[in-house]
Amino acid sequence: MTTNTACAVHQIARPTGFPTAGDFTYAAFPVPDPAPGTALVENLLLSVDPYHRGMMDGGEGGFELNTPLEGRSVGRVLASRDPGLREGDLVFHRAGWRTHALVTLGVDGTRTLRGHDGVPLEAYLSVLGGTGLTAYAALTRTAALRSGEDLFVSAAAGGVGTATGHIARLLGARRIIGSAGSAAKVRHLTGALGFDAAFDYHDGPVGEQLAQAAPDGIDVYVDNVGGDHLEGAIDALREYGRIAWVGAISMYNGDRSPAAPRNLFEVVHKSLRLEGVLVRNHTNLQDELEDFLVPHLRSGRIGTDTTVVQGFDRTVEAFLGMLHGDNTGKMLVRADG
Repeated sequence: MTTNTACAVHQIARPTGFPTAGDFTYAAFPVPDPAPGTALVENLLLSVDPYHRGMMDGGEGGFELNTPLEGRSVGRVLASRDPGLREGDLVFHRAGWRTHALVTLGVDGTRTLRGHDGVPLEAYLSVLGGTGLTAYAALTRTAALRSGEDLFVSAAAGGVGTATGHIARLLGARRIIGSAGSAAKVRHLTGALGFDAAFDYHDGPVGEQLAQAAPDGIDVYVDNVGGDHLEGAIDALREYGRIAWVGAISMYNGDRSPAAPRNLFEVVHKSLRLEGVLVRNHTNLQDELEDFLVPHLRSGRIGTDTTVVQGFDRTVEAFLGMLHGDNTGKMLVRADG
């Protein structure tokens, strides 16, 4: 690939169950020139996320075949005809899964990064990015976690899960419990990340393991999985508990999980509140999130919690690995690696 050639990931087939490498291809194209009102960005870091799986099925709002996929990215402006962007600016945008993109400030979430001293670039796609913003909105707005309350988070070793653990601790949570998909991830949660308890959901029924980890119950559940995790959490929640429902990984690939928890009426019986969380509805919290977390990133109290795959040509590999749980924390691709 020459300096005049860019590359993008195209989806070329609709997956059945888990996607495979054959559902994608890498396509070369000329590096575009910016038109008036746009800027050319060279992408530095790319995000691969669980929500991409749902969009790959097509339908309204889904990905089109044989076109560059979209995704969160951080890049540097190479040339600009957008008066709000200057050459050399670092920007966050959603035209990822390609090496170069044309962006416009304020369109599709494109914004310049504040560039906090002492904060690594990876933070802007993890704890300061969409995953961190999701966790922050779930805890401070949807669930309104209060100091001294007990929290359970599923998929706790993933991007949203690790951010949830950090933010909940900073907000004064009393006990934080997480589920994960391997013994190594459980050890990471209780060791490196300071969770009070964690369990491997493969080791037995989620409800039974959660009851052992939280015998006195929980106040808040941040749900990244759905299915039996949601059912177990409803059983464990105390009266007036809150559920912030972020995602349903258990259902993304055609897995046979219950469409609805069998104990759903307990939401009424316990006066529980269940509310979905869409990060796009909380972009107004970005500066608040950064003001809250940056001092702790600088001090080392929290980390970025990322798994970084080197090289744009491994983007599909990184995405498939994320779906299979190969990452700890947020899965990213360093495009120039």
